[in-house]
Amino acid sequence: MPRKIQRKKIKPKRRKTAKKTTKTAKKRPVKPTRAKTKAKFSLTKHGKNPIISPKSGHEWESWQTFNPGVIHLDNKVHALYRSIGKDGLSRLGYAVSGNGLKVDERLPHPVYEHKVQPKRPGVSRYASGGSWGGAEDPRIVRVGEENKLYMTYTVCDGDIRVGLTSISVADFLAKKWNWEEPVLISPPGEVHKNWVIFPEKINGKYAILHSINPEVSVAYFDNLDFDGNTFIQSVHGGGPRKGCWDNWVRGVGPVPIRTKYGWLVLYHAMDNDWSKYKVGAMLLDLNDPTKILARSGKPVLEPSEHYENHGFKGGVVYASGAVVKNGKILVYYGGADSCVCVAHADFNKFVYALRTHKEPQLKRGKA
Repeated sequence: MPRKIQRKKIKPKRRKTAKKTTKTAKKRPVKPTRAKTKAKFSLTKHGKNPIISPKSGHEWESWQTFNPGVIHLDNKVHALYRSIGKDGLSRLGYAVSGNGLKVDERLPHPVYEHKVQPKRPGVSRYASGGSWGGAEDPRIVRVGEENKLYMTYTVCDGDIRVGLTSISVADFLAKKWNWEEPVLISPPGEVHKNWVIFPEKINGKYAILHSINPEVSVAYFDNLDFDGNTFIQSVHGGGPRKGCWDNWVRGVGPVPIRTKYGWLVLYHAMDNDWSKYKVGAMLLDLNDPTKILARSGKPVLEPSEHYENHGFKGGVVYASGAVVKNGKILVYYGGADSCVCVAHADFNKFVYALRTHKEPQLKRGKA
């Protein structure tokens, strides 16, 4: 009996020693935890948003300024933003920034206007985002090193269709607004928006991304000289994506950005709360962009600030422009259909987080 009692006293001592050893081992791996933190999404809203707001002294943009298309030329970010004034017509204004965050110059007059039929009696002047007609939501792109810039935009003129125009790089930089006569590229009698041209030819052809729901759809062309009678047949809408934050996918945001892993595409979607527009991200295959390689499990941008929730349409963030500058991705978007805002992130970390399915961490910057 005495021997058995001694054995029972020894066993607890051994267990205590083992526990101490285990605790010591758990405290050592600190570096991997830090590495995981750095790999997460980090999209920061500019602390001085909005960067463009309506001007009461300019009748053509006195109500709303939002949804810009942007392009990076001569180390500057050039923006064509949608504006609405007292006459309810949607036009495009111009602003430019050296660092991409602060507007250095903004022209006092519109630089593009789509000719529309006179306003008909009985037609609501708030038919589309606050206007009764005109040019909306531009996306401007340079394909390769061509000396021409192409611009797709939404045409509101009875129908809601997609228009295409172009301008030479030289004229654009010189602020000589010699736009080519626009042509409609979506079918009559159908509602289409959010079409974008890829910034490079794919397999030797121009590529237009015209739908991402119910599937990614791309149309290819030898040239972009549409004759006014050739239309891209497109289907969009589809059913809800069950169990996902982006239950209802609306359409593409900015022009796709090439990465070595695939085309980075931002898009608009809603969950079950239809009053909120949010932004997601996906990677598409470089050679066959109908293939989705990765998709964000949560929004990368959503309405949280006062300038995104108070305006003509509160609860809307609508990303329509993005560029990569000095290692950062700058995402330009409309807040509440009323002002122009920008958010940014480290480009490489953003793409890495998307590829490795990290969760977005939304932030607000101080400057």
